[in-house]
Amino acid sequence: MNKPGAPKGSSKFRGRNKPGRLLTAMVTPFDAQGEVDYQQAKRLALSLLDSGSDGVVVSGTTGESPTLRWEEKLRLFAEIKSAVADRGVVVAGTGNYDTGESQELTKEAEKIGVDACLLVVPYYNRPTQQGLWEHFKAIAQSTTLPCIIYNVPSRTVTNLAADTLIKLSQIDNIVGVKEASGNFGQIAEIIQGTRKDFLVYSGNDSDTLSILALGGYGVISVASHLIGIQIKDMIEQFLSGNLQEAAKIHRHLLPLVNALFIVSNPIPVKWALNYVGFPVGKPRLPLVEPDEKSADLIKATLKNYKIDLPIFRG
Repeated sequence: MNKPGAPKGSSKFRGRNKPGRLLTAMVTPFDAQGEVDYQQAKRLALSLLDSGSDGVVVSGTTGESPTLRWEEKLRLFAEIKSAVADRGVVVAGTGNYDTGESQELTKEAEKIGVDACLLVVPYYNRPTQQGLWEHFKAIAQSTTLPCIIYNVPSRTVTNLAADTLIKLSQIDNIVGVKEASGNFGQIAEIIQGTRKDFLVYSGNDSDTLSILALGGYGVISVASHLIGIQIKDMIEQFLSGNLQEAAKIHRHLLPLVNALFIVSNPIPVKWALNYVGFPVGKPRLPLVEPDEKSADLIKATLKNYKIDLPIFRG
């Protein structure tokens, strides 16, 4: 039975009760003219599924959502869902700082057939906790899609408080959160206070093992572009009770994770993908490629790792 205020419909991910523990926040490939390369986006999505990911988040922060036009987002959702089909979930980044616009984009994404939507805490306009409650409730009421909230105060300034999220989790189709606050006290409170089937994803690769230890579900990852199989192995080792092995893998991967955030995401990961032989183009302005010192550090760090992403050389 739906809770009051929830839309009618299933909160399942198209027949799946849960979407998988490793989702990749996918970059958006651009061509030499700076236009979206839809063919390469489809190749990347499939390659990510081949290298450990259970699904992809399209047009999130890593996908440069602020500089993607509506028509680009909707075509990306359609093309990638068509390519992925039932192999994995496609989560559409449809939230922004405008509740009405977020509702409309979410409705359009639902028509396309994506599996869920990602709704970021509104940025720039700094809503109150009551405003956040009303914002996310309104979007959830406009769709039958499962909704994952994204809390990333380092980018939005505003933090979604634990008690607000706990209240939101009572809405049936608000099914999870991507928590990138780095506040483990808050994250523990969320895990303790939300319903048992609520999915708490790590929003920072460096926090994944700690959030799993608190009872979290998985990670929406950036580093999984390159080391997805290894991240998946870490998660599985932890779930199997092999805590020392999970910690060992985490410690091994941490220097690469840190290198991928040496400057603003997705600048480093796009550079790294181009460097290892999977072209995704440059970021769109106002983002630019990393400075020489940062690029050298990323390059040096990559040499210490096996790259899981399939690289097809023509």
